[in-house]
Formats: sequence, structure tokens, C-alpha cells
Amino acid sequence: MMPGPAQLPLGVGLRDDATLAGFLPDANQALVERLRHQLEPSGEPFLYLWGAPQSGRTHLLQAACHLADDLDRRALYLPLADLGHFPPHMLEDLETLDLVAIDDLQSVMGRRRWEEGLFHCFNRLRDNNTRLIVAADSAPRQLSVGLPDLASRLTWGATFHLRPLDDSGRLDALKLRARIRGMELPDEVARYILHRSPRQLTSLFDALAQLDSASLSAQRKLTIPFVKQALGW
Repeated sequence: MMPGPAQLPLGVGLRDDATLAGFLPDANQALVERLRHQLEPSGEPFLYLWGAPQSGRTHLLQAACHLADDLDRRALYLPLADLGHFPPHMLEDLETLDLVAIDDLQSVMGRRRWEEGLFHCFNRLRDNNTRLIVAADSAPRQLSVGLPDLASRLTWGATFHLRPLDDSGRLDALKLRARIRGMELPDEVARYILHRSPRQLTSLFDALAQLDSASLSAQRKLTIPFVKQALGW
């Protein structure tokens, strides 16, 4: 088996729950299908995802890397918000991989060495047929890119705008995550969690993880009184 993404350089790990099955497509079904088939011969060479925080950018990039690993393909996830303090040498030799997923592109824009490194990296990936996914908080033409050649490259991919879920979507996402965990989450309990928890999906999912552990430990079903007790609400 090929090495998994977490075993590749830099030791950047992936969340176990960041999978395509764990993502609620909502209005983004076309993007999910592109990601699902990107490593096929007819797959999209370059995908550009943009949206606000909590819109699912990071989840989808990591899910694509998990899918590549399941297919015995080599992938690497690079969160530039965490890695941007390193020199851009880490972008060298990425064309030996099957998939490269670059997150938080906006965090290194305006930095000449990084922009040049990304421009040359993108060219090498294209020339070697390595699939590329890039995510940022803005559309390609709205990013503050100083290098015109890089700005041009960013418009070459298929671009998708991810929009945060509304409360109905958050409720569906919470119930989907519960099913994946094998949890029985009654509708009234799910609505209560949504009402009491911060609206960010990460906060909702963290609360669900705490409840999963607490209910297993106490051998209790999820009820509103138990949720109040377990989460201190």
C-alpha cells in the first residue's frame, strides 16, 4: 500500500472524520462529485474552492486526501495558515504525488517568495499530471496576489463557492455525524444541541463527540436532561 497522507513530509495529519461520506453536500453536490472522480483519468486537474470559515473547505480537502489513500494513491494536505512561517521549499518535488491539497492560500498572498514558489509548483504539478485542489477565503480574482502569473494560474481551475449551512443544514449535518458515529440522536435532542451550542459546525461536532463518550461511559441514551448534565448546560 502507498504511504498515507499523514506519513508524507511535514507530518501534517488528517482528521479521521474528514471524509466525503461525512460531508453534507446540500448545494455543493456537483463539487463532491468532482472530488470523488478527480483521480480518474478524466478527472479535473485543478479545483479551486472558496468560502467563509466553517463552509467546509478544510473538510473537503482532507476528505480528498483520505479518498486518495483509500485508492492507494499518494496525497498531501498543506495548511498554509499553519505552515506559512516555513520557507516555500516544502513545495518542491510535490509533482511526485498523485494529489496535492493546499489550504488557506490567502495566508501567504503578498509574500513574493511564496507566490513564486506556488507558481512554479503549480506548473510542475500540471506538467506531471498531479491533481491539485486549492482552498481560500476569496474567489481567485479577489485574492490579493502580487505576482500576475500566479493570479492567472489561479483562474485555470474549476472554481466552486462553498456557502455555510443555515440552521436547517446544521441540524442535518449534526444528525449525519451522529449516524456515522453510530449514535442514536433523537430530533428533539439534536434541536436542543443546536439551540444551546455555538453555531459553528466544529463546536457542534465537538459537543457530539463529548456526548458520545459520556453516553458510552454512563451507558445512557441521549436525552435532553442527560445532555444538560454531560455538557454542563
